[in-house]
Amino acid sequence: MTGSQQKRLVLAADADRRAIERELHSGVHQYLVALATTLQLARRAADSDPEALSALLDDMERDVRRALDETALLAQRVYPATLELGGLGALLRSAAVQAGVPATVDISGGSSYAPEVAMTVYLCWLAGLGSGRQVAINVKEVDDTLRFELAAEDLDAELEWLRDRVEALGGSLTMEPGHLSGSLPLRA
Repeated sequence: MTGSQQKRLVLAADADRRAIERELHSGVHQYLVALATTLQLARRAADSDPEALSALLDDMERDVRRALDETALLAQRVYPATLELGGLGALLRSAAVQAGVPATVDISGGSSYAPEVAMTVYLCWLAGLGSGRQVAINVKEVDDTLRFELAAEDLDAELEWLRDRVEALGGSLTMEPGHLSGSLPLRA
């Protein structure tokens, strides 16, 4: 790996941490601020206005549920629990359902891969799902290699960090408009 690839990996990791911080601040943090404010209002209404208290409690319940949902989605993005539990197919399908994007997942071969291999395919999949349009992925084992092809309209062109990650694991990644194809070695 060249020095420029190593630097891009570091910069990509930093950018990902910044994105997580923004998601925490603009999502979960905002719901918790709203909850704290609503709690103050509920305390004031507790003795004097039971109807208002009931409505405030409903608001608090809604904000807590939204914060929990956003926290679960963020945790799934950081390191999905299904990565090691349900296999790669379950992981990819789960991400598509959560994204609400029409998607096709076709996997042939094993279901259990090294976490770094599965996470790399997953990150490529998230990039495709981020297009918000029809997305398809085909994953198959060929000899000691996991090959994948992803088709997505409006696939973000800023995916050099994915190429760097794939190459850091000894694989290769080809990117064209609306299409990604890659391979990762299954044995070190």
